[in-house]
Amino acid sequence: MRQVNVARGDRIVLHDVNLSIRTGEHVAILGPNGCGKSTLILTMTCQIYPMVIPGMQVSIFGRERWDLTQLRKHFGVVGTELPGERTAVTTGLDAVTAGFFSASTLWPNLHVTEEMRARAREALERIEASHLAHQLVGEMSAGEKRRIVIARALVHRPQQLLLDEPSNALDLAAQRSLRETLRRLVNEGTGLVLVTHHLGDILPEIERVILMRDGCILADGPRAELLTEPRLTDLFHAPIRIGRDEEWLHSW
Repeated sequence: MRQVNVARGDRIVLHDVNLSIRTGEHVAILGPNGCGKSTLILTMTCQIYPMVIPGMQVSIFGRERWDLTQLRKHFGVVGTELPGERTAVTTGLDAVTAGFFSASTLWPNLHVTEEMRARAREALERIEASHLAHQLVGEMSAGEKRRIVIARALVHRPQQLLLDEPSNALDLAAQRSLRETLRRLVNEGTGLVLVTHHLGDILPEIERVILMRDGCILADGPRAELLTEPRLTDLFHAPIRIGRDEEWLHSW
């Protein structure tokens, strides 16, 4: 991204963003609520578009224009919710398979191949969630639903996962399980762009951190340089203390 500005309604929410992320790189984007992190992800995935001004450029995997159905094969986007009310009465395997169509369930008009079902089973297996294949999504815990969301993102075998606040609404056990799952995916070679405001979400494998506030990138560099008490105190406008437990960080 070069000189990217994004408006939502009458308000400009991203200001002069200049950012480059390599395929397969592991990056954390950190900042307070409302700083533009989610809008940045939506811009990366072409779900919203920047303002057209001289000098603006967005190139994704080397291309400036994408068909969204094709871009989904490269990006696996993990949000906090599953789509649509029908997902609740859909089995885990069908909900993951429906990810090929960005649908809430396998509607009768969709042509589902055996290869798609095999890829869905493979995605569940990758995150150690095969036991959820025949369980209704509506009967799953929040942590189990988050695994289904991740599996949906993996069915295309994407080069890069984009996660927007992945640990929201999860209890401590589910957070731990989620982080272990993400570590396995990272160590298998999947790139990760993680949007969060929790230090505990930032995996030890993530070495690059981007700090955002008020729609701007304030800093972009090594985690050891940016994840410090003075930096985060300035970012969040509040006194921040950082604790360390082996490879992990936590804050209060």
